[in-house]
Amino acid sequence: MAILEVKHIEKHFGETSVLKDISFSLEKGQALSIIGSSGSGKTTLLRCLNFLETPDQGTISVGGEVLFDASDPATQRESEIRKKRLHFGLVFQSFNLFPQYTALENVTLAKELLARERPDYKPNRRQIHDEIRAEGEELLRQMGLADRMGNYPHQLSGGQCQRVAIARALALRPDILCFDEPTSALDPELTGEVLRVIRELAEQKTTMVIVTHEMAFARDVANQVIFMDDGVIVEQGDPEQVINHPREERTRRFLSRFAEH
Repeated sequence: MAILEVKHIEKHFGETSVLKDISFSLEKGQALSIIGSSGSGKTTLLRCLNFLETPDQGTISVGGEVLFDASDPATQRESEIRKKRLHFGLVFQSFNLFPQYTALENVTLAKELLARERPDYKPNRRQIHDEIRAEGEELLRQMGLADRMGNYPHQLSGGQCQRVAIARALALRPDILCFDEPTSALDPELTGEVLRVIRELAEQKTTMVIVTHEMAFARDVANQVIFMDDGVIVEQGDPEQVINHPREERTRRFLSRFAEH
C-alpha cells in the first residue's frame, strides 16, 4: 500500500487555477522528484501536502488514513491540520532558521514545544529535554555539523544552514520528508554538500518528495519523476523514462530548454 496518495487535487487563487486534477502515489522508502518550469505549480503542490495551503478539491492520504478531504469539513479543522502536519517534514528554499537560536536549538525547538503537551512532561521535564537534545545532537552529527551545534545561523554557510534545516525536519520523524528547491538559494560550490546529504537519505530509504531543478540529481536519486506544466501533471514515471526518454512534447521542450542553460 502506498504511504502517500494524492487524488484529484485542485487549487485556485482567485480566478487563477494553479493545480488542476493532480493525482499520484508514493511507496514507503521511495523518493519522488517533481520537476517543471517556474509557475508550473510545484511549490503550491508541496504546500498543499504540508497543509500550508488548503486545496479546493481532492484528498490527501498517508498510510491509508485520509488526512484531508475537500468535501469533509471535519478534516479541515485547524486543530486537526496542526496534528496532520507532523506527517510531513518540510525543508524550505531559504532555510527559515530562527536567527536568535543556535543550530542545535533550531533542531530541537519544535520537539520541545510539542513535548510540553505530553501528560508526563512536568515530572519528567529534565529527562525529556535531555533526550530531545541528545537526538538533536545525533542528527547534526549525521549532517556533518558536530562542530557547529552552538553556532548561530549567521555564523554558518548556506550549505550548513540547509543541513541544519534538514536535521530540523527529521527531528519530528515525519512519514514523508519534503524539499522545496533545496539548493536554489545556494552558491554552486555549496550545492553539492546538500545534495550529498539527500542522496544519503535516499540510500537509507527515507520517503521523500523533492521539488528540484537539478536534473542529474532527479535522475540519479528518484524512484519516480513527475513533470508539471501549467498546473497539470504532464508526465510521470521512472527517471529513465521521464528524463532520458520523455514521451510528451512538453516534457521534451522543458528538458531541452534546461539543457541549454
